[in-house]
Amino acid sequence: MDFNRNTKKETFIPTSSMGDIAFLLLIFFMVTTIFREENGLPVELPRAEAGEEVNRELVSNIYINRQGQISIDDRLVQVKFVSDLIGQKIQDNPQLVVAFKTDTYTDYGVVSDVMEELKEVNAVRVFFNNDVESHPGAKY
Repeated sequence: MDFNRNTKKETFIPTSSMGDIAFLLLIFFMVTTIFREENGLPVELPRAEAGEEVNRELVSNIYINRQGQISIDDRLVQVKFVSDLIGQKIQDNPQLVVAFKTDTYTDYGVVSDVMEELKEVNAVRVFFNNDVESHPGAKY
């Protein structure tokens, strides 16, 4: 008598619904992701005649309001700490661009002091941001 069993064990992973699952996860993350816009000091930006598109990930914003308060990426700082903070950011990202967003009526002495602090850490990629409303197609 021959008692040999003729059974084959196969492993099978059902993948027919994997595309549906991936699509649902993609939609879930798109719906639940929150994009937070940076909130700086309230400033009235001067108008400009030309604008340039800059990659937002490479930009560190410096806000200076009418009272001379300085905000770097949502942190209020004093002039003497600008070089430390921007210096650390440049070490992390050598391609960093520093964007000034100053109020139209800001004392230029404060802007000059901040620029001197930037010179100390060799932050040479600096531009003055203009009023976004004057350039409807520009992306900042």
